[in-house]
Amino acid sequence: MGDFGKLLEEQIPRLRRYARALTRNAAIADDLMQDCLIRAVAKQHLWQPGTDLRAWLFTILHNQHVNYVRRSSREGVSVEVEQVATVLPIESNAIPSLELRDLRTALAKLPNEQRETILLVGLEGMDYEGTAKVLNVPIGTVRSRLSRGRAELRKLMGFVERPDQALAAHSPENGRKVLPRAA
Repeated sequence: MGDFGKLLEEQIPRLRRYARALTRNAAIADDLMQDCLIRAVAKQHLWQPGTDLRAWLFTILHNQHVNYVRRSSREGVSVEVEQVATVLPIESNAIPSLELRDLRTALAKLPNEQRETILLVGLEGMDYEGTAKVLNVPIGTVRSRLSRGRAELRKLMGFVERPDQALAAHSPENGRKVLPRAA
């Protein structure tokens, strides 16, 4: 397992970050990641050296997550501490924490397909082709999910998309933020 083990070890931080973003629960993410690593080691003979190991591992992780979600829906739902964290005491400089909480909440409201795509492209920095391979969809589907997901995130986060809405957004009764339009 020499070289494969070293290559696998290099991907662990990325796998952990993606698993935590998908599950929004550190313990479940660690279990998911462990299952992914066990499966990767057991199936290492299927990985072809010279191909993208990260995409292969993310595909395994993604499939493990889908299986977990299906299994969880049959077994019932539990409430974790992280889900009620919004009512717990907040640190003194709460603005970054609140913004992160709002982003986490908005991401949770997205359909799974859009959230997964945004996390792979935005958080993990994967290109569209790699994301398409991980999710097993065409590149056009990745672009579409990304576009719709980003638009929905802007809406959920209270950002205005068009400059002509900017004046209304700056009125005192409307506390919405404005994103500049891309050139």
